[in-house]
Amino acid sequence: MIFTYRYCMMLEEGSFRGRRADFAFMFIFGAVFMIICGTFVHMVFLGQAFTIMLVYVWSRRNPYVRMNFFGVLSFNAPYLPWVLLLFSLLLGNNAIVDFMGIACGHFYFFLEDVFPLQQNGFRVLQTPHLLKWLLDPVPIEPVDIDERPGGFNWGEQPPRPE
Repeated sequence: MIFTYRYCMMLEEGSFRGRRADFAFMFIFGAVFMIICGTFVHMVFLGQAFTIMLVYVWSRRNPYVRMNFFGVLSFNAPYLPWVLLLFSLLLGNNAIVDFMGIACGHFYFFLEDVFPLQQNGFRVLQTPHLLKWLLDPVPIEPVDIDERPGGFNWGEQPPRPE
């Protein structure tokens, strides 16, 4: 739960700042991807996979952040999902859930951040306009100086009569 909260917050305040609809679309994409994969591997609870997906996307978008695991292991952020996978294996948990989260996060990261930058690349994942209309804030247009209220010329000399 702490991982979900922490990495959700860091993604929302970092790479998704001011883009609520894109953030929600990442959740929807992850949920649909994991539900489809979950039916093939007969998994019902996919919360751990969703958390690993969030960690993966955050870690790939912040590659130079240094991480410290229990004060023993120091590494860069892109290795965090793999360290969590190894830790999960050491605890005797099923690795399929973590692999599903890593696969979903990698698929999202590739389609959103890597493929559009390739030659002849384009954005595959387009946030629906309805989601943008519902969640994104309306941009505030700055008021032109001539249209601002007030306009008092206090301290200026009055025009001289000719």
